[in-house]
Amino acid sequence: MNRVKDKVAIVTGAASGMGEASARLLAQEGAKVVISDINEVDGHRIAREIVEQGGTSVFMKHDVASESDWQRVMAATVEQFGRVDVLVNNAGVTVNKDIEETTLEEWRWVMSVNLDGVFLGVKYAIGAMKRTGGGSIINISSAGGIVGQLWAAAYNASKGGVRLLTKAAALECSKAGRDYDIRVNSIHPGCVHTGLLEPLLKKKEMADIINSLHPVGHLGEPEDIAYAVLYLASDESKFATGSELVVDGGYTAQ
Repeated sequence: MNRVKDKVAIVTGAASGMGEASARLLAQEGAKVVISDINEVDGHRIAREIVEQGGTSVFMKHDVASESDWQRVMAATVEQFGRVDVLVNNAGVTVNKDIEETTLEEWRWVMSVNLDGVFLGVKYAIGAMKRTGGGSIINISSAGGIVGQLWAAAYNASKGGVRLLTKAAALECSKAGRDYDIRVNSIHPGCVHTGLLEPLLKKKEMADIINSLHPVGHLGEPEDIAYAVLYLASDESKFATGSELVVDGGYTAQ
């Protein structure tokens, strides 16, 4: 119950899905968790439930595409808890369209959340962590950041960007770079049963394709990714940086 005891963690997109599961598990294992999301109702509820269950948590409204929001959330976290030890860049969106049908506005929206948001998180987490002895930055990419997918070009491009941004940041923060003792890793989920996937699962053609992609025979659950987050947040992963932790039911093994 103490794998991340007293660590201070920010989890973006934590009002639902993989972010919620990760925030709850980190809190159960002793972390002080900042629930970051644009969804105030569910964000406040989850933080309150964590506290009611004996954990430590607060909600902060946060648009990850906004640099000023990142500055505010990072400063408020340091002010309240004294430090930031873990950042989980989880917030994400998608547009499920052919390239020809995807508008430039939609493309830029996906990039603003999935890639700009991760860049800003990494940037401001490094600034906070290097002043207090280091930490762990965990970027949620995707199996779709390793291989292409039908009707997901903008999503694939953004998640592929997260994959290589992670490696570049890991090198910068390592002893070979700035020697900040900050580890930066990416997690690559397969298709996980969350609200983001629900619209696709309602379409039989898409549901059949999605299910067939996973050799284990089923989709992932948010908790499957939360346990990967917990490992990378803990000191158990002290030798892992610049790594890709693939949790995809065999999706990319084919």
